[in-house]
Amino acid sequence: MSQPSGGRAPGTRIYSWSCPTVMSPGEKLDPIPDSFILQPPVFHPVVPYVTTIFGGLRAGKMVVLQGVVPLDAHSRFQVDFQCGCSLCPRPDIAFHFNPRFHTTKPHVICNTLHGGRWQREARWPHLPLRRGSSFLILFLFGNEEVKVSVNGQHFLHFRYRLPLSHVDTLGIFGDILVEAVGFLNINPFVEGSREYPAGHVSFLEVPCSHALPQGLSPGQVIIVRGLVLQEPKHFTVSLRDQAAHAPVTLRASFADRTLAWISRWGQKKLISAPFLFYPQRFFEVLLLFQEGGLKLALNGQGLGATSMNQQALEQLRELRISGSVQLYCVHS
Repeated sequence: MSQPSGGRAPGTRIYSWSCPTVMSPGEKLDPIPDSFILQPPVFHPVVPYVTTIFGGLRAGKMVVLQGVVPLDAHSRFQVDFQCGCSLCPRPDIAFHFNPRFHTTKPHVICNTLHGGRWQREARWPHLPLRRGSSFLILFLFGNEEVKVSVNGQHFLHFRYRLPLSHVDTLGIFGDILVEAVGFLNINPFVEGSREYPAGHVSFLEVPCSHALPQGLSPGQVIIVRGLVLQEPKHFTVSLRDQAAHAPVTLRASFADRTLAWISRWGQKKLISAPFLFYPQRFFEVLLLFQEGGLKLALNGQGLGATSMNQQALEQLRELRISGSVQLYCVHS
């Protein structure tokens, strides 16, 4: 976790950078497709903060920004999706998101910087951010535009003026305290999709129990996000009924690097997919409940389904997660 440095001269600008993990000599790369690899979240970065977006931006990606507007914020902050990270010349900025508090009517300015020149700015009034308040901002990148929500409500959309494929850097500047920055893929399930999925980041104890008081209904999605620990031994996501039986369990086996559904009677059904649960790797598990069973997605990639009758789904009352992981989000 980065901490502000003390004793610096007034006006000195300190930049915080996030760098890829360095591999040890002789370590082999995992045979995992790029589409399955998620960039780990960053917690409490020092602002100004600049980081590489691994693999660049593309349609279907989502960036989550969670933080607090300081009570004494007098000016503004900005989130820039940049085409490079050079300081001179200044890189192009495909999408500039700039909430401003210093006027009598707080608002947001969006724009594009190309060739050192700002283009025509777009202005959105009624800024849904308040000094001293926490916030969750989601940036959803589509084929032709980015959509932005603030605290779960749609706020604006902005059509691209530069190719999204040119964006490879995120920059955060100004009067803002950042608690977490997340990089995810948009929910691949059309049946269970919401315009803006859950994005809040919070540390949870493991094993973790999450109540399902009303059972599960078609279209409902369970989200589990976390980080695999350094020396993992096991990881399971189980759904339990009122009698504490587990009709279905998703289990990652680190010994043979397999992922499988486990039935109530211990029957195993292997899932054909790259094994993603490597030490210090971030993961996201999505379970979509539909008529006749569950659909599974890992890191935004759909991996098929397993059958389960509707009555059994409705009788489920608990989601239990255990194993060698640090949990960041559990939502249903």
